Amino acid sequence: MGQRLGLATALLGEPEALVLDEPVNGLDPEGIRWLRQLLRAHADAGGTVLLSSHLMGEVAEIADDLVVIAGGRVVATGPIDTVTAGHPTLEDAFFALTGPDSAGAR
Repeated sequence: MGQRLGLATALLGEPEALVLDEPVNGLDPEGIRWLRQLLRAHADAGGTVLLSSHLMGEVAEIADDLVVIAGGRVVATGPIDTVTAGHPTLEDAFFALTGPDSAGAR
């Protein structure tokens, strides 16, 4: 309920952009679904949602465009199908882009 209350408070001012860091942490499955629907509705209404998360499955479920950062550098950007091209999942793409053998890793 704390996550929901915090987000509801942030939305009171009808912001154009939302910046969220790990927003599904601590939410139950119902809360996660509620948050996905809320963020999608905000984006569909013309708003911007900037989401930071380590949960690749969750990101793949809700993101339209991605920015992958490794070692303080942007190593990939674009729609999810562009970033994951040649990889079965977003998680596989992430590790290929950020692993020790990648050009983006330090």
